[in-house]
Amino acid sequence: MPKHSRVTRRLGLKAALAAAVALPLSSTALSPLPASAEVSAGLRLEAMSFNLRFASTSEPNSWAVRRPVMRELLRRERPHVIGTQEGLYQQLQDIEADLGPHYDWIGTGRAGGSRDEFMAIFYDTRRLAPVEYDHFWLSDTPDVIGSNTWGGGSIRMVTWIRFRDLRDAGREFYFLNTHLDNRSQDARARAAALTVQRIAGLDRSLPLLVTGDFNVAAHNDPVYDTLLGAGLVDTWEQAAERSALYGTFHGYRPLTPDGDRIDWILATPGVTVHRAEINTFSMNGQFPSDHLPVQASLTLG
Repeated sequence: MPKHSRVTRRLGLKAALAAAVALPLSSTALSPLPASAEVSAGLRLEAMSFNLRFASTSEPNSWAVRRPVMRELLRRERPHVIGTQEGLYQQLQDIEADLGPHYDWIGTGRAGGSRDEFMAIFYDTRRLAPVEYDHFWLSDTPDVIGSNTWGGGSIRMVTWIRFRDLRDAGREFYFLNTHLDNRSQDARARAAALTVQRIAGLDRSLPLLVTGDFNVAAHNDPVYDTLLGAGLVDTWEQAAERSALYGTFHGYRPLTPDGDRIDWILATPGVTVHRAEINTFSMNGQFPSDHLPVQASLTLG
C-alpha cells in the first residue's frame, strides 16, 4: 500500500527505510517579459534524471574526486526534483548535505533498508511536498523486497512519489524513478510491462513523470516502444528547445555526439516541455559520473 507522508529531511529517510524493511528566462530593461510569461516561467518544474555512478574508492574516478564536481553541478542547476540511480546510502547523505537544507529525499536500498543501490528521489521542499510514496521490485513478486526472478544481473526496482506542487496551487503529480537491468533484455522488457501495469493503477487524472537509466537506446528497443505505447511521451522529442545531443553514458571517455540516449525523462501527454538538455558539465576534465544527467523544464498542465 502507498505510504502517506508528512516527511522532514530526516524523517523522510527514516520512513522510507522502514517501508523497505517492511533554464530560467531572463529579461532586460529593453525587453521585459510580459506578466503572463513571468508567471508561466515561475511555474516551470525543473526535473533531472541522473545515474550517479555508485560511490567507489577506485581511482581516477573515486567518489572523493567526483563529489566536488557533483556538488557544483547540482548547485548550479538546482532542479526541483531529481530521479537518481545507483546511489549508495552514504553517497546520498553526501549529496543531501551538498544540496543544502532545502532538499530532502526518499528512497530505499534495492536489497532492503540501507543495503545496495537506491532509486532515490531528491526534491526541493520549498516547491514540492510528498503526499504518498511506495516502492516495487521489478520481478514476478513486485511487493517482495529484493526480489529478482527474471534472470537479471542485479535486483531492480521502482520508487515513486505523489507530490503536491506548493507553487502551482497545490497541483499534484506522480514521479517514478527506476534503473533497468544492464544484462537481460527479457528482464528489461518485463520491467517495462510491469511499470506500465503499475502506472495504470495510479490516479490517471494526474500528470506523471518517469525518470530512469533504461540501459537501452531510445527509439531502438521494445522497452521504449512499450512505455510510449502506454501513452507516455519522450520529453526530449517533445521539447520546444533542446541542447546538443550526446550519448548519455560515456564511461569517462570522450563524449559521443549524436550518441544513444539511454537515460530518459518520460511524461504524460498533457505535460508541456519547454526545454530538454543533456548536461555535459565537468571541472578540469573530471565528470561527476559516468553518465550525463538529462534535464527537462516542464509545465505540468
